Parts: sequence; C-alpha cells; structure tokens
Amino acid sequence: MYVSTPSDDQPNPTTPAADPAPRPSRRVFTAEYKLAILTEYENAPNGEKGAILRREGLYSSHVIEWARARDAGTLTHRPADPAAPSKRPKKTAEQLELEELRRRNAKLEADLTKTKLALDIMGKAHALLEELSESADNATPPTTS
Repeated sequence: MYVSTPSDDQPNPTTPAADPAPRPSRRVFTAEYKLAILTEYENAPNGEKGAILRREGLYSSHVIEWARARDAGTLTHRPADPAAPSKRPKKTAEQLELEELRRRNAKLEADLTKTKLALDIMGKAHALLEELSESADNATPPTTS
C-alpha cells in the first residue's frame, strides 16, 4: 500500500502561509478623480459611457453617487484624507456615563411600574378572597330533606 506524504515543495493547506492572496483593501478615490470621471462620463456619447466605466473598473452607482455629492456641494477639490477624523465625534466619558445612567433609570422605572401593577393585583385578589371568606362564614348551610 502506498501512503502519500506531503513533500517539502508543496505547502501544507492547513498552515496560515498557504493563503497566497492578501486581504483586499477598500478603494479610495480622490475628489479630483471623481470630478474628472464625472466630467468625462457626462460628456461621452451614450454608447461610450459603459466603456469608460469598464476601463476604470467602476459601476454606474459610483457615478450616480458622485454626481449627487457634487450637486449637493459635498464633493470638493481637496483630496480625500483617510486619516481625517470620522464624521461622528467620539463621546466623552461623561456622555457615556450619562447614557448608561439614563438606560439604567429607564429600566428601574419599568421595573417599578411592573411591581406597582403586581401589588395592585395582589391587593385586589386579597380583598376578593376576604369577601368570599366572609360570605362563606355568614352563609347558613343548606338543609337536606
């Protein structure tokens, strides 16, 4: 019987080095590039627009999104800075603590409402049982004939 063993020239597929393709990164387009492509795309005759997209490796949704951004005034001539801060500023420690305290307060208020409702129901049940007990004590037993 012949048993094959992995040779030294073939990588073992279970090792992490066997993955030859690096993780893809997101493409980032500068504002100048977007404006140039938009201008070229909008000035091209109808039959040539698809060729521009294929040549650049773009989708029509890119052009539509960029045109909307340009029309809204958010597409400027400055290059995209990947190191720029995110759109939402980070929350301070006080803001985080305030949010946590508000969530905790809302939970405690909901628990208090449930407890009050349960106590109200228990009070009514107790009153009903007392009334039934009193009526049972006052009632005369039926006579059998």
